[in-house]
Amino acid sequence: MQRHGSGGSAAIRLRAAGLILLIAHLLLVGWLTLRPLDVMWVTAANLEPFAGIRADLALGPVEAAVRIGEGLLLLAPLGVLLPMAGGRLDVSPWVSLARTVLAAALLSLGIELLQTAVPGRVVDVDALLLNTTGVALAHLAVVPAWRGRLRRRRRPSAGGGSRGRGAGVLRDDAPQGATPRIPRVGIAP
Repeated sequence: MQRHGSGGSAAIRLRAAGLILLIAHLLLVGWLTLRPLDVMWVTAANLEPFAGIRADLALGPVEAAVRIGEGLLLLAPLGVLLPMAGGRLDVSPWVSLARTVLAAALLSLGIELLQTAVPGRVVDVDALLLNTTGVALAHLAVVPAWRGRLRRRRRPSAGGGSRGRGAGVLRDDAPQGATPRIPRVGIAP
């Protein structure tokens, strides 16, 4: 049986906060990307990778920075909120990055596909690329350091006291002494 001290309740609160923030962010993204636009004409769908980014760069450095920045920042909080809502501390950084980026790419793809049914919106493959890149950058910038800090806080202190989750719990990697030996007993005839 696993005992949770103050570290366990803090982890639960952190995970709950992550879920609430994730839902709030997804609602905001849905409102920003799936509401109809009142426009006179609509551009054609962009299915050629980097064509929209090249067009943005042709508009000048300031306009390109704004448009590319918007694409990078739209889903970037998911790079932190998805692992936070997951609540796992002991996971490989590469697995966490791959899982988060894949989830964000699928979400971005879903948004792009839903936009085909919204007046004034079109599919843009560059939006998918920028959204996914933004999530990966946010994840790499925040999550490894954040998890490391939480893991250090969770470990028992060197002075023998206990802090955080896992204190007083028998761990699989802790030494547990020698293997017991049973003396051989002969079998009766």
